[in-house]
Amino acid sequence: MLTILAFIFTIGILVTVHEYGHFQMARWCGVKVLKFSIGFGKPLWRRNFGQDKTEFVIAAIPLGGYVKMLGEDVLSTEASSEHHDLSRALNRQSVGKRIAIVLAGPFANLLLAVFLYWTLFMAGVVGLKPILGGVISNTPAAMLDIRPGDLIQKINDQEVASWQDVRWILLKESLKDTPAQIQVASALGEVYRYALDLSVIDYDDTSKDILQKIGLLVYQPKIKPLIGVVSKMSPAETAGIKTGDLVLAVNQKEIPDWEAFVKEIRLYPDVLVDVLVMRDKEKITLSVKPQQITEDGEIIGRIGATFDVGQSDLDALMVTTHYSASAALAKAVGKTWETALFSLKMMWNMLLGNVSWKGMSGPVTIASYAGQSANMGVKVFIGFLALISISIGVLNLLPIPILDGGHFMYYMVEFFTGKPVSENVMIIGQKLGLAILGFMMVLALFNDINRLITG
Repeated sequence: MLTILAFIFTIGILVTVHEYGHFQMARWCGVKVLKFSIGFGKPLWRRNFGQDKTEFVIAAIPLGGYVKMLGEDVLSTEASSEHHDLSRALNRQSVGKRIAIVLAGPFANLLLAVFLYWTLFMAGVVGLKPILGGVISNTPAAMLDIRPGDLIQKINDQEVASWQDVRWILLKESLKDTPAQIQVASALGEVYRYALDLSVIDYDDTSKDILQKIGLLVYQPKIKPLIGVVSKMSPAETAGIKTGDLVLAVNQKEIPDWEAFVKEIRLYPDVLVDVLVMRDKEKITLSVKPQQITEDGEIIGRIGATFDVGQSDLDALMVTTHYSASAALAKAVGKTWETALFSLKMMWNMLLGNVSWKGMSGPVTIASYAGQSANMGVKVFIGFLALISISIGVLNLLPIPILDGGHFMYYMVEFFTGKPVSENVMIIGQKLGLAILGFMMVLALFNDINRLITG
């Protein structure tokens, strides 16, 4: 249910912002807006507002929206109707005004992303310090003299404060053909620089984190196997495991830390195991059957309990970066710009065949991510909204007929030639645009289904 609600909220907000950009710019340019619709299909709600009696609609299919303006469709006769003021028709406006109106939607999405990132940066960005726990054998990182406990400071002269920064910068730099230059500091303060090969990153393989592909392990402190939160209706709750229980053994195998406990439980999906715990200075044996789940294509067991760790221990591993209003705004603009450029580079590499089309996501995947981010907290969900808003803005700027970028392309042709694109060209463009979008939608949906099947 959370996934569905988060998805509807995400699409609703982003589509409304996009269409409002077109709507408001049209009003500023003196164009009459006939309809403002959120969603497609059968109207669930409709009302007329304003001097122009604009019809506002919420429709049944929440996968988009549109703003209908007087004189927008040159293939119809609506603009010539005697019931309308033709001076307010879109096709009677200057090229400059039409360009402003068509670009206002995508730019509204980009501005929303800036605003969302701005609020996040002012609130403070919390992350895990980029302390290395080691390397994975037979990976690029294993070729370097990196040691557990080293702290990553810079990547290609860009400072990093958290593992989120490391992932993002490595992802961007992986589109280049050169190794990434990383700077690390040892526990003694000695600084080293290494060239890290990023060519192993495969965008088709979504089963592994980018750090795993390169071979970097996040530092995992030895955490006492003390039970923290026990999920409702979980195998742990059913077995009688309680907050504060100290795990001593699983099937008589001694458990020294939380990592060992997790590894042991993973080995017994849907199999009854004996867990020895210490509770109030008394040893108790509890029988629990771990739930069988699939993770990265592997069937594992999970009981639905988290560890309990002291706040001081947690604070030592975390970093919170606060920004002033002006610094947060500058960083938000930079983050939006970098993300938009990265999206364009990914699309370009897809066209060149350097990146597979399997990376394209559809509504099912977006809905899944919406639910996951909402479940992780407000800040994570806001970051997700910003990312999807940028994606919508960039997608609509592509020079594909029927998209905003396609209309912009037509208007630029008119600007340089002095005459509008012919109706025949526009008809062909509409058919071509529908074919391209149809192909992209089918491909994205196919990728969604494939991810569901393969896990």
